Amino acid sequence: MIKVLFADDHEMVRIGVSAYLSAQPDINVIAEAEDGGVAVKLALELKPDIILMDLVMKKMDGIEATKKIIESWPEARIIIVTSFLDDDKVYPALEAGAASYMLKTSKANEIADAIRATFLGQTILEPEVTGKIMTKMRQKQQTHLHDQLTERELEILLLIAQGKTNQDIANELFIALKTVKVHVSNILTKLDVQDRTQAVIYAFKHNLVI
Repeated sequence: MIKVLFADDHEMVRIGVSAYLSAQPDINVIAEAEDGGVAVKLALELKPDIILMDLVMKKMDGIEATKKIIESWPEARIIIVTSFLDDDKVYPALEAGAASYMLKTSKANEIADAIRATFLGQTILEPEVTGKIMTKMRQKQQTHLHDQLTERELEILLLIAQGKTNQDIANELFIALKTVKVHVSNILTKLDVQDRTQAVIYAFKHNLVI
């Protein structure tokens, strides 16, 4: 079972989404939070597999809550589920450490699929979010940090951008999982990014992914 913590300040939204998710055979909503502060407390106490995080909440918003959770628990997998596509929401949320970004207009089964994919280490971004990232990044002067990557590292970066896990990459390239982890670490260092999500953003920014 994938254990989920759902943070949203609208009770009816929590009730509806939680009921649907808990009806899934592989998902269990173990706790709900009505604001970011409660989400941080529950996340660090319960260590759920996935945290669904609203952005606009009272007392503490989702961006601040995401930062605090990631700072104390870097392995946390957080999916932003929001109505907002503003630049001042999208980029700070991803930079704070969110693994995926979904809209509340998504269908319930799409949220469930995003939970499963993120649980497996994939990054799920709404098409609108991907489009905004690509548009913004193309407007900036490119630094081409990826020129430092070896052919193998570039190959692995493209597979990461396709949502492949380390094990998937090891299987596809017929190399040891340990070797993949070393390559991923080198990629993050050379691209000067914090995690796989930022590496994916970099790949889109530099048109490495079609």
